[in-house]
Amino acid sequence: MKPAGRRFRAAPVVAVILSGCVLGAAGCGSSGSDDGSLTVGAASSLRTALEDYKGPEGSDLPPVRITFAGSDLIASQIKQGVAIDVFAAASTTDPEALYKEGLVSKPVPYATNKVVIGVPKDSKIDSIDDLGKPGVSVVIGDRAVPVGSYAREIIGDLPPNEAAAVEGNIKSEEPDVATITAKLVQGSADAGFIYATDVLSAPDDIRVVRIPAGLQPQVTYAAAVVKDSDEQQAAKEYIDGLISGTGARDLKQAGFLPAP
Repeated sequence: MKPAGRRFRAAPVVAVILSGCVLGAAGCGSSGSDDGSLTVGAASSLRTALEDYKGPEGSDLPPVRITFAGSDLIASQIKQGVAIDVFAAASTTDPEALYKEGLVSKPVPYATNKVVIGVPKDSKIDSIDDLGKPGVSVVIGDRAVPVGSYAREIIGDLPPNEAAAVEGNIKSEEPDVATITAKLVQGSADAGFIYATDVLSAPDDIRVVRIPAGLQPQVTYAAAVVKDSDEQQAAKEYIDGLISGTGARDLKQAGFLPAP
């Protein structure tokens, strides 16, 4: 029997953590009743791909509720006991860390992506070298989220003087890739490190500046079933569909590449 009061339901669509609480949940630190749904905590870069995915075709899963947020925030929610059944992260790092803590099943890779430099359509920025020029404002993800970690890996592999120039132009560090993309669409930043799939969601506002192949990190998305879930079989079926099935098709249509 699970300890009373341990798990509570995350708010659907967008997860926001404030002072250790989840806004819109059944209560902070109190137990919420299980409503029989399958709750998926998904990286914000998956919004376009997973909004309509409800499980493999022909399966009889419970109603699917998706919480989109930074992978680190979802991992934090799972540690706090939020009732999430599936963790679909934008990297292998957070699910692997939870696996080592015994909180999720062995993570399974289900997709890959590419990091690109997003710029407004009319930008004169044409290469990564331009990010270090005077007056250029760059936004990246917070170091705790995958897109921020990937950006730092790329910048760190530049020659020292170039890396220092880019770092000096970093205007802000955002909690997820959706916020970076929004800043580019709004024109409040000159460039940002985002995923190739994010550009496809705003093709009229953003264009891609490609990162040289030698600087491109390996971006692998992994998913895992939360050990405390009451929907173990349904959660596994949901993940299976991301690897080969309806979910895999939706990921491909959104621009994601197959898992290695």
